[in-house]
Amino acid sequence: MKFFLFFFYLLLAASLSARQQADDLHKNAIVIDLHNDVLSESIITGKDITKRLTKGHTDFPRLKKGGVDVQFFSVWCDGKKLKPFQYANRQIDALNELIERNTDQIILAKSVGDIYKGVQQGKIVAMLGVEGGHMIENQLSNLDSLYRRGVRYLTLTWNNSTAWASSAADERKGKRRGLTDFGRQVVRRMNELGMVIDLSHVGEQTFYDVLKITDKPVFVSHSDVYSINPHYRNLTDQQIKAIAKNGGVIGVNFYAYFLDPTFRRNVSLLYAKHISSTDSLPVSIDKKYRLLPVQVRQQLAPPLSLVVDHINYLVQVAGIDHVGIGADFDGMDATPAGLADVGEYPHLTEALIACGYTDEMIKKIWGGNVLRVLRAQE
Repeated sequence: MKFFLFFFYLLLAASLSARQQADDLHKNAIVIDLHNDVLSESIITGKDITKRLTKGHTDFPRLKKGGVDVQFFSVWCDGKKLKPFQYANRQIDALNELIERNTDQIILAKSVGDIYKGVQQGKIVAMLGVEGGHMIENQLSNLDSLYRRGVRYLTLTWNNSTAWASSAADERKGKRRGLTDFGRQVVRRMNELGMVIDLSHVGEQTFYDVLKITDKPVFVSHSDVYSINPHYRNLTDQQIKAIAKNGGVIGVNFYAYFLDPTFRRNVSLLYAKHISSTDSLPVSIDKKYRLLPVQVRQQLAPPLSLVVDHINYLVQVAGIDHVGIGADFDGMDATPAGLADVGEYPHLTEALIACGYTDEMIKKIWGGNVLRVLRAQE
């Protein structure tokens, strides 16, 4: 009996030691998340994210618990919004107002120097990315204006195409237009400004058109691996290698639909089993998922190890210098087990240590690689 108790305490001590190692590493890393939709999901609607929210994935207490040093706030609206440039500015105003009310907790960064300043002060560092080129309304002057306000990356399309760049959602329907002459002007102007080009959501034709002309490294802020899960929003091996050649960074997305190749089928099966529907119109996977009982939805959470699988694949194909995190919290419903919100990021550090990643490699994934791309713009 004493032997078993001794063995148990040895295992417990080893477990506590491993957790302490992960906690120390996580605190020492500069943790950067490239994509979060809390701005359109909560801040613009008037929710107070300085306090712990009962809904959603993001607020100040959980950002601090998760050790998030730098959060890119996504400025987003769909392509149906009237006056999208005006709405983009409303969202930026809302974030600025939040920062002005809480200067002791959060700072807006427009440069790498600002990032280090905020981290040294122990504050949440806010950065801005615009998700969807439609928000510049086909005006380079609007792009310049957004840059002056602090926007440091632009996702060239959302699911909708712009007049000058085709999206992945449209290209899979056969609309392979790529960049127009104006689209090429946008890319060149972003290079001049020092605004990172983000290739998440864009179609393959647009993707390669951009890489032919950009002279600076790019982001793919929130996408996953097509070879693991063949979803049109994910990257093929050829695209992954092209990003590595460009010097860019791919932010791994946590949305179950992009991570898990079985997610769509499993949602549909459980929906048919648990939901009596007389609606003859097609129901999206997102809506089916939301209509399922909470306990049923929990069954659909992919394991945290699947996030690590996508990271491993990107490291093998692109190299350790081209991988980051762009979780997409508050822009999705279905999250992995152990990564339910921004407060659970340390679990990923633990998993990466267990997988054999060194401290230096983990620090690159969490923020070092993103800092390199941002410096290259400056």
